[in-house]
Formats: sequence, C-alpha cells, structure tokens
Amino acid sequence: MGMSVTISAAAEADAEQILKLQYLCYQSEAELYGDYSIEPLTQGLDSIKAELTTGTVLVARLGDEVVASVRGTVDPDGTARIGKLIVHPRMQRHGLGGRLLDAVEERLGAGGAAKSFQLFTGHRSEQNMQLYRKHGYAPVRTERVDERLTIVTLSKEAPETAYVTSA
Repeated sequence: MGMSVTISAAAEADAEQILKLQYLCYQSEAELYGDYSIEPLTQGLDSIKAELTTGTVLVARLGDEVVASVRGTVDPDGTARIGKLIVHPRMQRHGLGGRLLDAVEERLGAGGAAKSFQLFTGHRSEQNMQLYRKHGYAPVRTERVDERLTIVTLSKEAPETAYVTSA
C-alpha cells in the first residue's frame, strides 16, 4: 500500500533535508546552463534556517522524507515572490510541483496579503516554464545574466477576494 504525500509548513528540523534535496534538484539546472556555482548549489544550511524564520517555507513529505519544497515572501507592496520550487526527481511529473505551487500561493495570499505572485526561471528550463504557464503565470520580463543564461520573470495577479455586501 502506498503512502500519500502531505504538504505542511517546514520546521527548522527540516532544514538539512531541504538543503540536500535542493542540491540534488538543482544539478540538472546547473548542467543545463553549464554553471555549477548557482546560488541554490552554494547556499548553506544557516541560510536555509534563516529563510525558515523570515518567510513561508513549505515541504511535501512522503512519510518522514521531504520530497519537495517551496519558499515565498510577500513584499510590502503586496508582491508575493515564490522561489526554489523543488521536487525530488523520482517524484516529478506527477503533479506535486503544481500542488506545492497552489499551496504556497494560498498561504501567501491569505488575508489578501498578496496582490500578485512572481517567480523566475532560466530561459532553457522548459519544464519549469510549462508548469508556471499551466498555473496562470505569464512572462513579464527577461534579463540576460551572461552568454549562457537569461532569467525569465513570470507573474500573475492574485485572485480577488470576495466581498460580501449587505443590502
């Protein structure tokens, strides 16, 4: 009998598993762009622990194992910035990334805090772009970093909150 994947807020005890998963997941991105010095591969454990206290970090678990994660913050202007959406390679292409994206949007948008959502990926990361487009994101800006990499920023508006008016 298989276990189901659960999504919840990350705890400090998850930081090491998140770091190891991040290192595994970003190998393919590093290979795609020929750059193994990208920030997700050089980020340290203390930095991830700090993100746990300053933003929203969600994890997806299969039993006790962290198999996916995502991070987000909301700027004072209401822009929710989503980053480092990672899914273990053996768990990819089964909808887990989309579930995690929906969950972080819901969490960041709670109480109307987020007016829009923004994330970014590299121009060659077609699977990422496909996932983001499927979830309503559209490219809003590109920035050439160097001859190997152009960053594509995608955005979408947060859903309007329903207002109830009394007659």
